[in-house]
Amino acid sequence: MDKYGARMKPRQYIARLLAAAALALASSLVVADTIKVGMSAALTGPASALGNGVKTGIESYFARVNAAGGVQGRSIELVALDDGYEPDRAAPNMETLIDNDNVVAVMGNVGTPTAIVTVPIANAKKTLLFGAYTGAGVLRQTPPDRYVINYRASYAEETAAMVDGLLSTGIKPEEIAFFTQNDGYGDAGFNGAVKALKARGFDATDTLAHGRYARNTTNIEGALGAILDADIEPKAIIMVGAYAPCAEFIRQAKLDLEGVVFVNVSFVGSLPLLKALGDQADGVVVTQVVPHYESDLAGVSQYRADLAEFGQGAAPDFVSLEGYLAARILVEGLKNATSVSREGLIDGLEGLNNLDVGIDVPVSFAADQHQASHEVWPTVIRNGHYEALNWSDLR
Repeated sequence: MDKYGARMKPRQYIARLLAAAALALASSLVVADTIKVGMSAALTGPASALGNGVKTGIESYFARVNAAGGVQGRSIELVALDDGYEPDRAAPNMETLIDNDNVVAVMGNVGTPTAIVTVPIANAKKTLLFGAYTGAGVLRQTPPDRYVINYRASYAEETAAMVDGLLSTGIKPEEIAFFTQNDGYGDAGFNGAVKALKARGFDATDTLAHGRYARNTTNIEGALGAILDADIEPKAIIMVGAYAPCAEFIRQAKLDLEGVVFVNVSFVGSLPLLKALGDQADGVVVTQVVPHYESDLAGVSQYRADLAEFGQGAAPDFVSLEGYLAARILVEGLKNATSVSREGLIDGLEGLNNLDVGIDVPVSFAADQHQASHEVWPTVIRNGHYEALNWSDLR
């Protein structure tokens, strides 16, 4: 019978079956002609500038590749789902992307608290999690997880660079305080800095002032109070947070603390932080894990050109540059793969050696080396603009 209850003749029934089969075959061919890559990130909420920035960078490079004929004759598509920077949304997103959307990999996920739940899913489902926008240790095991490959320097490397830079200016270890997000992200940055301080001979790290705030809020008053109540007034505050609470903290802290250096890790979101701070931004430091987006390096120049063509009006920044570079590396892994499959992609990436992506940092992977870059570029806000920082300038 048809949908109205009328009985169909055998010839009509067979014709309808054949039509349905043809439609299913056509659908499968469309899927086969597209390489799907997944993403779970904050596309709404307080950290949305980060998720949307990474997404824009990835899509701009994918658009360039597709305009040139795709990868092995197939277009590449980003399937991005919003998790609002919350783990309980990121986990089902991962399952949907892997099980329902059949992505070849997941890339560009944003955040440490979300990574804590998505890394085990990637490993269990044997699907690559690539180029996550986080420097947390959970993605950097020794030896590395086969299904987790990173682009950026770790938070431990960023905070070690901060510690070295601050100490070189004459600031004493006991004059360093911390403002961190009260979760795995904040822990990762804080623990990295503590490890760096201890490696440089300072063991009394438990005496350092440390204020914390709750993720996805700007409730920083308690954290600020903990730092203001410290026995030693800080001369530098290492900050491991998102742009909105960090901006609020800096604005309020400047009312009570004079001459303090505020130093943020790259995850903060540099341009959103600058915008949120307004006329309070001057002198704030942010360590970066990509070169300056205005650099004349070949890879950065190409990024700006592709962003102008495919970025739907987005302005260049550090966040989308990171997504763009990660996408460029992933595509090279696909080109190097013997088969466009989940395992083939990993093998293709691990086979990359001294890949030039145009930023003077050659990219090499191996089974025991799953991080593309260890470089940290310190920057400082001057007159409403980010400039390269020489730590001695802070003296």
